[in-house]
Amino acid sequence: MTLLESRDGLQYFTFEHSRDYQQIQFKFLDSVESMDPNNIVALLQMNPYHIDSLLQLSDVCRIQEDHEMARDLIERALYSFECAFHPVCSLTSGTSRLDYLRPENRAFYLAGYKHMMFLERRGCPRTALEYCRLILSLDPDSDPLCMLLLIDFLSLRSREYNFLLRLYQDWEVHRNLSQLPNFAFSVALSHFHLSQEDQTESEERERLKHKADLLLQDALIMFPGVLMPLLDLCTVQPDAAVSSHDFFGPRSQQTPALAELVSLYVGRTHTLWREGGVLLWLEECVREVLRRVDSKDPLVEDCQNKRKQRYQSAPLNIHRHVILSEIKEATSTLPLEVTTQSVMGFDPLPPLDSVVSYTRPERLIDIIWVNWRCTCECISRPTFKLSASLLDIMGKSK
Repeated sequence: MTLLESRDGLQYFTFEHSRDYQQIQFKFLDSVESMDPNNIVALLQMNPYHIDSLLQLSDVCRIQEDHEMARDLIERALYSFECAFHPVCSLTSGTSRLDYLRPENRAFYLAGYKHMMFLERRGCPRTALEYCRLILSLDPDSDPLCMLLLIDFLSLRSREYNFLLRLYQDWEVHRNLSQLPNFAFSVALSHFHLSQEDQTESEERERLKHKADLLLQDALIMFPGVLMPLLDLCTVQPDAAVSSHDFFGPRSQQTPALAELVSLYVGRTHTLWREGGVLLWLEECVREVLRRVDSKDPLVEDCQNKRKQRYQSAPLNIHRHVILSEIKEATSTLPLEVTTQSVMGFDPLPPLDSVVSYTRPERLIDIIWVNWRCTCECISRPTFKLSASLLDIMGKSK
């Protein structure tokens, strides 16, 4: 890690690869293209702290349900990064920045994200929340892994309701967090949980409950497509008045970008809505929403126009987050331009404007492949024959 510059109280760092590390990186890319995990294992035996190999092999172990080995590999990758830290880099100060556009920095984001998810699954949501805040602090403006789609869930899981409300109040002005389905519903849920705490005074409890009711009603009016999938995952059968109403039926059709956000939120947080008290509160608010819809509340039409105008297409960081989340309800909504391209676990959906510090040298097999294609264009197909050995080489290259 090197310090690029210090500006406005912030320190901008970047990781750099030495020449020897670059050669290992080239071998790793060859191993990935071979589609054989054993080649990555062999590379790690010679270079046990090569980070991208650790990330890629961790995914392989996790797919094979060897979660202990998968966690160990990620922790080893984080240790490798820690050994390379700059002396003035402080992850707890919130002033250290790491540019995701540089390929050397992306592995740190991904290692931190994967470690965070392992912590959450092991029942450590409070620690996972701290990692989420750390990753967000590295580039809060661009948010390359879209941690804002996850931080509300971890806050609710760790019962940090006041932190979530402070974040919402501080960032709403310049980030419009209320336009994200996850914040619209999670902020309402935070107010509800605060109103149910025993140490809360009665007047404050009533105020929080009233605020929660209004927020949840507004969220349901803005994002009506959340309700039915949420009830389905909570194994709750809606009554006839709800299921037969047009507002929560075909009329609540969403743009593909909004459907992606809604599916991500529902797939991730439906367990938080299964509590008996929460479901009763949701039922009350749904009935009030239907009353407001039937009475022609002007907010209903206003939100409908906003849904059509504001959710035309999702940015790349949202697609990247959905891929990393591996939530099947959300991954099924990814657009074709994402699902038809190859996605590598060590660098999912790299930015189009990446800052490349070194490039992979052209391999001999690539040169042979280009020359062979050129030759095919010059020779007629009926008379052109290729030796078996060269065909094998071309097949492997292809």
